[in-house]
Amino acid sequence: MDQDLKATISRIAAALDRLAPPTPAGADINGAEAYVWHAAGHRLEAVPKVNRVNLDLLVGIDRQKETLVENTRRFAKGLPANNALLWGSRGAGKSSIVKAVHAHVNREMGGPPGPLALIEIHREDIPSLPALLTMIRDSSRRFIVFCDDLSFDGQDAAYKSLKAVLDGGIEGRPENVVFYATSNRRHLMPRDMIENERSTAINPSEAVEEKVSLSDRFGLWLGFHNADQDTFFTMIEGYCEFYGLDIPKDELRKRAVEWSITRGSRSGRVAWQFIQEIAGELGKKLG
Repeated sequence: MDQDLKATISRIAAALDRLAPPTPAGADINGAEAYVWHAAGHRLEAVPKVNRVNLDLLVGIDRQKETLVENTRRFAKGLPANNALLWGSRGAGKSSIVKAVHAHVNREMGGPPGPLALIEIHREDIPSLPALLTMIRDSSRRFIVFCDDLSFDGQDAAYKSLKAVLDGGIEGRPENVVFYATSNRRHLMPRDMIENERSTAINPSEAVEEKVSLSDRFGLWLGFHNADQDTFFTMIEGYCEFYGLDIPKDELRKRAVEWSITRGSRSGRVAWQFIQEIAGELGKKLG
């Protein structure tokens, strides 16, 4: 090749390198308790402070707490553990329990940062899961990959990426990874979509088997429902005691009932919103 041509090509290549944005630096996967996965750029961002509540403050879901703590504890110790699907009513504590259980077990194991890391992946980034697993597969740490509010609609094919991960594919799911997800739907797809596919299919059972069977890939199914009034009061009073909110019990309960009626439900989220209202009135900070 002509030397002048070589020189020209080299200058063009150098110019393109200067114009290209730098590769984003990945977070140290040993230095933080939790991370957020960014599919664009395939990088992990460390979370300085995780937004969570103490496990003991999550009341009315004792069976779910016990089951998830035991599964997570086994996983943290290197023992077999299941992927978990937490499904049910909105605001019932599904995402809160995942973050609280992670912190609880990690402290047992010497954290923070500890041997157990939490990685949040957004629903729309599910197709990039294989890239994330490739990044963390050889790490000495163990990872809970967590997706909040997971569901699939219409012709959304992203569930196929998740099925491949949960099934393990040819490589198998990494031994240092478990997948936890929350959803309002038990089968991760709306009922009307299931019924529509059954009604128009030649073989109704086979028409929806692939999509409905996604939830079967989770070894643990934990259901969450709205709390009864006594449990709701227990939530409120537990928060008040923990945060030192001084308000007469009769007044507290009366206002809690009014608050839950205006919100149309009794749940952990509604209880927390009420506590924020009370704390603000009393001039007390939470956290």
